[in-house]
Amino acid sequence: MHELRTGLALFLLLNILAGMVRVVRGPTLTDRFIVAQLFGTTGVGVLVLLAANEGGAPLRDVALIFALLAPVTVVAFVRFAVGRDSEDARARGEEPRG
Repeated sequence: MHELRTGLALFLLLNILAGMVRVVRGPTLTDRFIVAQLFGTTGVGVLVLLAANEGGAPLRDVALIFALLAPVTVVAFVRFAVGRDSEDARARGEEPRG
């Protein structure tokens, strides 16, 4: 069972590496954000899988902290994206939304 969990964790890590391509290439800010959320979710999954191994209980706590911080990143992204839209609208001479 240990080998299966480790194999799944490696598979998830490969997914993170594949997601790096999307972060670099974009094309939009939203695409990059979704991939960043994937990193968080996948990271929690990897940590939970590794925590199931003997002596991995502290990893469960780290996974919990990552899961709790995920909504913070959503709020930060939305604030960044809204601020960016407002600056772009002002640069174009338009009235910013919201």
